[in-house]
Amino acid sequence: MSTHPRPTRIPRGMATALTVAAAVITVTGTAGAAHAATDQLIDPFAPDFGPNVAVVSPDTPLDEVQAMLDELAAAQVDAEMSTARHSVLFLPGAYGTAEDPLQARVGYYTEIAGLGASPGEVDITGKLEVYNRCLADGGTSNCLALVNFWRTISNLSLHVNSLGQDGCRGSANFWAVSQAVSMRRLDVSGANLSLMDYCTAGPQYASGGFIADSRLPFVINGSQQQWLTRNTVVGGWSNAVWNQVFSGVVGAPDDAGFPNPPYTTLEETPVSREKPYLFVDDGGRYAVRVPAAQTGTRGITWADGETPGRTIPITDFFIAKPGDPVGTINAQLAKGKHLLLTPGVYDVASSIQVKRADTVVLGMGHATLTAVDGAVPLKVADAPGIVVAGVTIDAGTVESPVLLQVGQPGAGQGSKVDAANPITLSDVYFRVGGPHIGKADTALVVNSDHVLIDHTWVWRGDHGVEGFTEGVNGDTDRWNTNTGRTGVVVNGDDVTATGLFVEHFQQFNTVWNGERGTTVLYQNELPYDPPTQADWTRPDGTLGYPGYKVADDVTEHTLYGGGVYVFNQNNPSIVTENGFEAPDGDGISLEHIMTVNLSAGTILHVVNGIGGTADTSVIGVPQFITHYPLP
Repeated sequence: MSTHPRPTRIPRGMATALTVAAAVITVTGTAGAAHAATDQLIDPFAPDFGPNVAVVSPDTPLDEVQAMLDELAAAQVDAEMSTARHSVLFLPGAYGTAEDPLQARVGYYTEIAGLGASPGEVDITGKLEVYNRCLADGGTSNCLALVNFWRTISNLSLHVNSLGQDGCRGSANFWAVSQAVSMRRLDVSGANLSLMDYCTAGPQYASGGFIADSRLPFVINGSQQQWLTRNTVVGGWSNAVWNQVFSGVVGAPDDAGFPNPPYTTLEETPVSREKPYLFVDDGGRYAVRVPAAQTGTRGITWADGETPGRTIPITDFFIAKPGDPVGTINAQLAKGKHLLLTPGVYDVASSIQVKRADTVVLGMGHATLTAVDGAVPLKVADAPGIVVAGVTIDAGTVESPVLLQVGQPGAGQGSKVDAANPITLSDVYFRVGGPHIGKADTALVVNSDHVLIDHTWVWRGDHGVEGFTEGVNGDTDRWNTNTGRTGVVVNGDDVTATGLFVEHFQQFNTVWNGERGTTVLYQNELPYDPPTQADWTRPDGTLGYPGYKVADDVTEHTLYGGGVYVFNQNNPSIVTENGFEAPDGDGISLEHIMTVNLSAGTILHVVNGIGGTADTSVIGVPQFITHYPLP
């Protein structure tokens, strides 16, 4: 989660209901079993997305749009663990002017997206921003972005205009965020984009993050410890902290000087597929564009026109709302429908089953599936082209064996998935604890071959609403209550992950058993809360579990840009042997890996007994390995 020690207490905001200005087009519909009892009749010009979606028109008075966004931001800016979920969608057109810009903040569980076929069709003059949260002295100090999670911005053009803001705020468009925040298909101009908020009282830490398929001005990285920028055009990049990775980015900095600065730059992205997006066609009908998978890509997909891929009319989707029975959802999927999850929290007591090739499951506004009675909320079959995007999956109070299963065990033997049409997970996030007590054996299991994981945060909560006090007793309670043994297990071959963030699990955070796996940026924090060394010692006596484990029998594996951090807050005497473990061999390549101490605990070695010790004598100083195996 955060890559600096957090304040000892994090306040929890109370979400309020959103009242949308009358002139803003909103669609409110029925929910629950009655809504799902029969096949839907979807109006392609005005689909029923439910009460948590606001669709804005260029004809809406700007002051009403501004008031709606201000109200939403006020409700969500501190609502870290709330159940509120919102989407604000802008129909094609222009919003704001040089004399009257549209300026808004983007809070928790908020999606702001354009409905154009390309980013330029929705043109906003103004700012869309995220600032630090100030967690002390009545919201005036201890200002940081370490918990600015769970928000989305996409598919629009932003001409930055800071009219009316003070000199510091007017110096950039601020996007001070950390994990589980997605910026995609943006065209930003007019001022710098800053990934930190340097206008508030310190410490101003940030721990992100992810950008893809965007055209950006000069980017101020600032305090961001790690970041993946993929298939983007940048006008420049200011600095690095620990682990800055660029893949297929035009204008990316050279990484020849690694680790000073700690850049990792790939000329091309090995495997990519952009996230599906909702848009309105020239006739006014809603549809979802599903970008095609590609290999060896560089730059944005929309530079020369429409992003390559296919278009699915909205009438081919089942539009689900919280309360819809899983049986109804599965029946619609079995009939050949795709699935659109409107904003909200869905209690899932039996698995949503995605079985048909090329099915799209698209979540709006951080739609969240919560396991009930130990269910596996989502199962994806071993079938080509299935896409799951924009979905958060939460463990429930009864332990689930897994939260998302891709393919049956052994699916990789004779896999049906085509390398040219991989199963794809985009902006899929996992939580074990946080908004409530959570229990899961493993969060994500990938059994199929040819799977693309494009940005995920797999999180066992290091803080939340459980009511535990901070310190030894509270963290011991968390260790025994919010139980998550393993974050990610990859059994399939030829699996690629671009932006793999996995944190705080009680044994292995990531275990890679498949062949020819590739990870482009890995970020991990070991668990904060092992009560004793015995709780953090493997059955064979090895001290602790590495943050990233490539199985001993794997012969080919590649990792670009990996960091494992330690902050054993509960018991600072805890020792971990290695940050990474991988077999030796010509087919194994770990490029630009490191460990960092965040002020408590020790990692003795970076990888396999090699590399410096990350202990409290070198707090915040990475222990780097440029390449493993060593030459």
